[in-house]
Amino acid sequence: MSRFYQAYKISKLQYHAFKKLQGAFFSTHLRFMAATATSSVKNSQESKSFGLNLFRGQFSAEQVFPFPEVLTAEQKQTLQELVDPCARFFEEHNDAMKNEALEKVEDSTMQGLREMGAFGLQVPTELGGLGLTNTQYARLVEVVGAHDLGVGITLGAHQSIGFKGILLFGSQIQKEKYLPDLASGNKIAAFCLTESTSGSDASSIRTRAVPTEDGKHYVLNGSKIWISNGGLADVFTVFAQCPVQDSKTGETKDKVTAFIVERDFGGVTSGPPEKKMGIKASNTAELYFEDVKIPSENVLGGIGGGFKVAMNILNNGRFGMAAALSGTMRFCIKKAVDHAASRSQFGRKIESYGAIQEKISRMTTMQYVAESMAYMISANMDQGSHEFQIEAAISKIFASEAAWFCADEAIQVLGGMGYMKDCGLEKVLRDLRIFRIFEGTNDILRLFISLTGIQFAGSQLKELQKALSNPASNLGLLVEAGAKRAKRLVGIAPGNVSFSKYVHSDLALAGEKTAKSINAFGETVEDLLIQYNKKIIDEQFILKRLADAAIDIYGMVSVLSRATRSLNNNYISAKHEALICSVWCHEAADRVKVNLHQTTDTTSKKNFDNLAIISKEVVGAGGPFHRHALGF
Repeated sequence: MSRFYQAYKISKLQYHAFKKLQGAFFSTHLRFMAATATSSVKNSQESKSFGLNLFRGQFSAEQVFPFPEVLTAEQKQTLQELVDPCARFFEEHNDAMKNEALEKVEDSTMQGLREMGAFGLQVPTELGGLGLTNTQYARLVEVVGAHDLGVGITLGAHQSIGFKGILLFGSQIQKEKYLPDLASGNKIAAFCLTESTSGSDASSIRTRAVPTEDGKHYVLNGSKIWISNGGLADVFTVFAQCPVQDSKTGETKDKVTAFIVERDFGGVTSGPPEKKMGIKASNTAELYFEDVKIPSENVLGGIGGGFKVAMNILNNGRFGMAAALSGTMRFCIKKAVDHAASRSQFGRKIESYGAIQEKISRMTTMQYVAESMAYMISANMDQGSHEFQIEAAISKIFASEAAWFCADEAIQVLGGMGYMKDCGLEKVLRDLRIFRIFEGTNDILRLFISLTGIQFAGSQLKELQKALSNPASNLGLLVEAGAKRAKRLVGIAPGNVSFSKYVHSDLALAGEKTAKSINAFGETVEDLLIQYNKKIIDEQFILKRLADAAIDIYGMVSVLSRATRSLNNNYISAKHEALICSVWCHEAADRVKVNLHQTTDTTSKKNFDNLAIISKEVVGAGGPFHRHALGF
């Protein structure tokens, strides 16, 4: 043992730190039941993703600093030429209230959207679309989100997920066959994944497609529920179980496969429009497939590749939701501000009262964070990033919850007026409720974030295990990791994350708090892996708090980067943005500290256990289990 220390100049403390890591973690590999997590991380141990590296306690700056700007002068000009007419169209021609009363988007509005090219924003120009980048697309859906979420869902269900699979995975023949009609709006698309027994668990779908004897077709049978555009669509991306033979074992198993299905194939019917709390203008219907003959060439993404297709479509479309909802939040803030500036109570405008000022400030901060996330992710995608799954999930969760907060607070600022239908805010609140549910419920996405990130972090620890088996050849890696771990064991922070060269000097304190949060996050993940190993998947109370900390940290980095750009360029709003950034980072750092503490704190763990018991007893009783206060 002493020769090991002398040869490699590694202290006993470092050595035993490694042995602790090796014994506690490396005995088994993480195996996650959450297939979304395992399908989203590449085998490569290197990544430029800020979100993935966060789980290793590492700061990956490339995609977040400086705030990415990807539009050329020509693209900016094109975008401006589209944004102004789009905004005027919604202000002058679209009637959101009428759409809701009709429970459909007015025919004249649909035609106007076709004429603007709104149904094929990202379809290449040679196939009849506008050929917009992700960033350009985000800006236009932000305009839509500020005016009518019912129309926004109709458009989004069509192109953000409906035919997105054809764009991402379609063959050239498939693209040429379907995209021109879809881009023009002559045909509408829908995404068909959800079934009555399979919501977020896509692997449990029951709809089946069986090949015909001649191999020229697949026969589809089954049903899908709650399909946006289900009653309108002509073209469907349908996910079904399909028999697939393993080339190695010869065994045949069902695997999810994606198909392009046309209503004209026959056997496709839809139920009546669903009655919903909100987004009533968006058509939602059940779909039935009875002996639908699908040509074999309409398989999308390969036989058995449906799960990959579905996850990529959903990951690819989530940034658009954040952009749209940042527009909705702008609308809510404008409503609240207009009222606060004109309404007087007790001899003063209500905007002068601290209670109202805090509401307006927090609404604005939430909007700024969501908008920053949306355009950072869209820019990363335009730069060619393929690892944005964590960031996209974060943006969807944050924006959907922030928008609900903004709408609720705006109603509160307006008081009774906000509660009235004519104001428009009560409709927005109802419309917003679905965004925390569809395209991955926020609860499942929080688990997705944590499990995806933990798996990535675990892969690094496996590298260290290999290094320990041959220390002479991996001295640098061992010394670096060992020193970091050893410092932690004696209570010294490694301090490997620094923002000093990235953030403006006015934001130095906010940057310092963010760096400390990243360090603490990585340390907590390592501790959790050592403590729970593969059983971490069962600790959903802990995984939720880990995800909440990740969401806050990504928000901190997003606003730090954006506000720094504004300060460096002397934008007129730079000081204002710096204030928003400072408030967010300081408060978010406190929340991160609390959430990370609760993941390892024994008292918190006991509370989590008690919460689980309470829930089981309530479920077992079929409702509240406690004795009534009056004794009956």
